[in-house]
Amino acid sequence: MMRIDWTGDYEIDPGIRKKMQEAADCCPAAEGIDVPVAISVRLCDDNAISEINAEFRGISRSTDVLSFPTVEYPAGRTAGQCGKLLQQEYDDELNACFLGDIIIAVPHIYSQAAEYGHSPEREAAYLLVHGICHLMGYDHMEEGDKAKMRRMEEKVLSEVSATREAGITEVDRELVRAAVKAMENSYSPYSGFPVGAAIRGTDGRVFTGCNIENVSFGLTNCAERTAVFKAVSEGTRSFDAIAIAASQTPWPCGACRQVLAEFAPSIRILLCWDGQVIEKNLSELLPFSIELETKESKK
Repeated sequence: MMRIDWTGDYEIDPGIRKKMQEAADCCPAAEGIDVPVAISVRLCDDNAISEINAEFRGISRSTDVLSFPTVEYPAGRTAGQCGKLLQQEYDDELNACFLGDIIIAVPHIYSQAAEYGHSPEREAAYLLVHGICHLMGYDHMEEGDKAKMRRMEEKVLSEVSATREAGITEVDRELVRAAVKAMENSYSPYSGFPVGAAIRGTDGRVFTGCNIENVSFGLTNCAERTAVFKAVSEGTRSFDAIAIAASQTPWPCGACRQVLAEFAPSIRILLCWDGQVIEKNLSELLPFSIELETKESKK
């Protein structure tokens, strides 16, 4: 069980806080920590977390969660492998080893839940688990470290039934964010319909793209193909998922479906719009690609 000292003057729904506590309680066991541990969690508004960002990070804006660990872990090691270091943070009053402080901006819980199409309980649980992972020595600056951290987050969230709907994982969540971000670079003066895409290679690399229009409409390139062509030009030719984001359901066109089928005929497709995310498989959207028809005709 994780002992939490809740602070802050921002009220939050009891159901959300209960789900956060449940998620926190699963973290020590998932990490393999065999001593009592405690953390401090402050729930605040955007202004408060902006001030903290400005003071400690030199960033004058609001973010969703901040973590301040008490333990400095050796490179490549996390809390479950550092029992002696944890014992150095033992607090007699808490009767537990103190891991550090977490600050969560409550408005982000609701806005991000709406953006990604899931419940505030799930988003709050994710933000707290993300913060606790940092307190346990995880990071996401490098791709390998990010994947390790995401696996731990998923492991905990699955224990409290707080994973994303339709099998969408935390790694998928990052892909959705990348697609939404890619929309900002769209050049779509003729359709007025910006689209962003982010495709993930089986090697873990992510490539983004946006739709790029032309006054000669036939020269327009869709976001999906922009992302695929970038990936292939950089040496990645095997893919497991692509996220496509727009203001309404961004079904890929026939050309994009065929291009995807060239490299990943069973790729998972995450369609993102208006805070919703649904998953389809390319085989559902393109049951008979040109390549498959050609093979069939040779029988």
